[in-house]
Amino acid sequence: MRVIHTDIPEVVILEPKVFGDARGFFLESYNARAFREATGLDVEFVQDNHSRSARGVLRGLHYQIRQPQGKLVRVVRGTVYDVAVDLRRSSPTFGRWVGAELSEDNHRQLWVPPGFAHGFVVLSQSADFLYKTTDYYAPEHERCLAWNDPAVGVVWPFAGEPQLSAKDRTGLPLAECEVFE
Repeated sequence: MRVIHTDIPEVVILEPKVFGDARGFFLESYNARAFREATGLDVEFVQDNHSRSARGVLRGLHYQIRQPQGKLVRVVRGTVYDVAVDLRRSSPTFGRWVGAELSEDNHRQLWVPPGFAHGFVVLSQSADFLYKTTDYYAPEHERCLAWNDPAVGVVWPFAGEPQLSAKDRTGLPLAECEVFE
């Protein structure tokens, strides 16, 4: 597994070894030992999630203020632009974001640690997005950072307005969000 460092040290892109031939390909999508060796983290994943979204759907930027979730995210069909925003007030990268294109072709995964807001926009006709979490979904603790907050300044690679859920349309600017200490 190859580790690609981002501008926020705790957020990393993981690139698995892919073995391919005329029949197709094989890759190991998760191995606890390899993940630990690559990241230095010993985490336990407790939940797997799968979403399918159409082109232009933007999901996020979500986080849980209590029971924060670390997420290991990947795309098995299509292409998305995936974003993590640091919401740890004591961090030197507080309020900064990093993004990466994840696709069925590049097989990349993104590790989003607890304490970060997370979201993605679908760039292909549709996309199947899979992710593992380190804590259970707790809707009473879920919060949403506005996807278009100019104070954060995420540069989303699409034109026009994204398709948003009602919840995502009411995301708050960073200045009004509950954040992590």
